Amino acid sequence: MTHSFDKKYWDEIWQGDRATAMAAGTPNPHLTHEVAGLTPGTALDAGCGGGTEAVWLATRGWQVTGADIAVEALARAAEKATRAGVADRMRWVEADLSTWEPEARYDLVTTHYAHPAIPQLDFYRRIADWVAPGGMLFIVGHLHHNHHGGAASHDAGHGHHDADGQPPESASVRAADITAQLNPTEWEISTARETHRSITGPDGRDVQLHDVVVAAVRRR
Repeated sequence: MTHSFDKKYWDEIWQGDRATAMAAGTPNPHLTHEVAGLTPGTALDAGCGGGTEAVWLATRGWQVTGADIAVEALARAAEKATRAGVADRMRWVEADLSTWEPEARYDLVTTHYAHPAIPQLDFYRRIADWVAPGGMLFIVGHLHHNHHGGAASHDAGHGHHDADGQPPESASVRAADITAQLNPTEWEISTARETHRSITGPDGRDVQLHDVVVAAVRRR
C-alpha cells in the first residue's frame, strides 16, 4: 500500500470514519511519564492531530503550539482545548511539517506517530532544529521490525497502517536510527528505548503497539 502522507492524504484521513477514534483516547503514556517532571515552558506538538497530547501539556502549565497539516484535525483539537479550559494556553497552526519553519525555538518539541511527506528521519532532524538550548526533543514513533517475522502491530487509530496491520516501512524507525541523527556534542540522550504495549482499540479488541521512544536535551 502506498502512503503519500501529503495534505490530501491527511485531509481524507481526518474527514473519514476513523477521525473520531483518532481524536479520542488518553495522552500517550510515554509522554506523560517522561515530561511530567519538567518545568513548563513553551512546547510544540509537531503533527498534533486531534490535540490530545497538546491539550495535556497545556493542562500541566505549558504554552503550547499545535501544528498539523489537516484543518479538520486542528478544529477537533481546538474544541478539545476549549472543553478542557486551556484554550488561552494554545496556538494552532496549519502547517506542512516537511517545509514549515517556526518563528521561535521551543523548550519542548514533541511528536507522536506523525508522518509528513518526507523520509521519517529527515522529519526528526527537522524538528530537532526547533529545540531551544536546554530544551527537550521527545519522539514517539512506530518501531521498525520485520513485517513478516515480528509480532503484528495492529491499527490503533493512527489511520496509516498497511493491510497486514503494520505501519508502512517508510513510517517506522529504530531507536538507534534516531539517536544517530543527534550529534553528541549538541545533545544528551536521556531515553532511547523500544517498547511493546497493549491497549484496547476503538472496537474493544486488544491492540499491540510497538513503539520507539527517544528523549534528548539540547546542550546549552
